[in-house]
Amino acid sequence: MKKLNVCVLFGGISPEHEVSLRSAESVLNHMDPEKYNVFPVGITREGDWILYTGSDYSDLPNETWRDHPGNRRATVSPIRGQGLLSFEGDCVVREQIDVVFPVLHGENGEDGTVQGLLQLAGIPYVGPHVAASAVAMDKTLTKLVADQAGVVQANWRLVRASDLDSRFEETLDMLEETFDYPIFVKPAGTGSSVGVSKASDRDALRDALVTAAIYDSKILAEEFIHGREVEVAVLGNDAPVASICGEIDSGAEFYDYESKYITDTSTAYIPARIPEEISEVVRDTAVRIYQAIGCKGLSRVDFFVTYEDQRVVFNEINTLPGFTSISMYPKLFEGSGIPYSRLIDTLLELAMEESC
Repeated sequence: MKKLNVCVLFGGISPEHEVSLRSAESVLNHMDPEKYNVFPVGITREGDWILYTGSDYSDLPNETWRDHPGNRRATVSPIRGQGLLSFEGDCVVREQIDVVFPVLHGENGEDGTVQGLLQLAGIPYVGPHVAASAVAMDKTLTKLVADQAGVVQANWRLVRASDLDSRFEETLDMLEETFDYPIFVKPAGTGSSVGVSKASDRDALRDALVTAAIYDSKILAEEFIHGREVEVAVLGNDAPVASICGEIDSGAEFYDYESKYITDTSTAYIPARIPEEISEVVRDTAVRIYQAIGCKGLSRVDFFVTYEDQRVVFNEINTLPGFTSISMYPKLFEGSGIPYSRLIDTLLELAMEESC
């Protein structure tokens, strides 16, 4: 059987650059060389695209991949049929690419921008397409879709960063009239809990809004939901399936960036410690959200299950979730009987089904 030429994109200019490097290391180490010719293309924090010609993927997380002597500057051409272009002196090297796996997180990675480039190029790619990626990346747009789909979620308000310049005190008053403390504050367009804060009083709320505004001009304020943090992975195109449910005990105030990737305070429970009938509600709701947004390939959908009455409350959806060795998406499907390498095979097959 002919091997597929797969371009794996990683890195990027978003605050989630480091997470992408760790995800890409795991993905590349689990790709079967008997099935795939792999072209790893890293995007630096400065925005340069580089074809990594080394074979030691442990160089990715520590950034030493950038210094490999055989590296070449590269790009995916938007012209159909051109594929991957890399530059060696005055020569242009063209590689026909069958499918792209964008192991990118956050801004300019999972927000529809790279997906638009690949759509123009006519190259199939893993994950949701342009519109679904853009909607899922903006948490306020996701909330509107969830409302329309009749999905239960936390009460929320949109704050614009410009409000902090012109009417900061009025904005604080509005949020305090809307919510009881604590209040969660998030940039609308980041993942991995980047820029997320839990505010317990007015001063903390002020600081949380300022922090969120560093990352996005749109800020989401949400009511606090007292419950378990439950996640489910979804896989598929027209007939998506949900994994078993997993539960995160952050061991901290909430499941922030440090809990996910730096400290060892968090604990994952697979399956989640919830009744089977509640698990079914979570899984069914995850598929509803996935289809309402128009996702393809994969997404991870996050919920709260309240302690008091086992109510299922939608939190957010991540269209290109982490693929590190400790990430929930591959672990959830591993717990559902699909090991990591087979999961990659399936994702690439699903991408090929959705040819541009």
